Amino acid sequence: MTVLPEITTQPLLLVAIGLGAYLLGSIPFGVVITRALGLGDVRKIGSGNIGATNVLRTGNKGAAAATLLLDAGKGAVAVLIARAIAGEDAAQLAALASFLGHLFPVWLGFKGGKGVATFLGTMLALAWPVGLLCCATWLVIARVTRISSASALVASLAATPFLWGLGPRSMIVLALALAGLVWLRHRANIERLLAGTEPRISR
Repeated sequence: MTVLPEITTQPLLLVAIGLGAYLLGSIPFGVVITRALGLGDVRKIGSGNIGATNVLRTGNKGAAAATLLLDAGKGAVAVLIARAIAGEDAAQLAALASFLGHLFPVWLGFKGGKGVATFLGTMLALAWPVGLLCCATWLVIARVTRISSASALVASLAATPFLWGLGPRSMIVLALALAGLVWLRHRANIERLLAGTEPRISR
């Protein structure tokens, strides 16, 4: 049993794939969409985050849905392209690189989002049964608590036991790394959750 992928891709190709995936992940769709629709700069609205939850605070559900799909899609596309070009080691690297691109985008001075949609997109592309279970976990927790951050925290942690049970276990280290970054980016949300002051998803 291994919790890491076998390295089969040439180092230079891995570097190129990692760089391309990072740049793809860096595209700030929340900023692009809100500006294109004349909704202002999403970084100056609500929490200031560039993700779908904050885009929803503009009152435009279509913009929020588009942001969610595109942020998830860029992670998935990075994984699928890397897998087609090379193999599973490259696919996992692309998942991590695109995720880091969303969190630390070069286009926004390395100040990006919290990575939830991109996390789900990479999981769906890497191992779709696990990705679907993570999405279902997010939806269930959101339905029960109506708190987006709580849903994200639980869904990101759930990926590891899902992988342990369903496989591939070679993704476990990656899943733990991504979950750790999700939790790190949600530090302020965790403090508000503990204080009972975290805002709920608007109906």
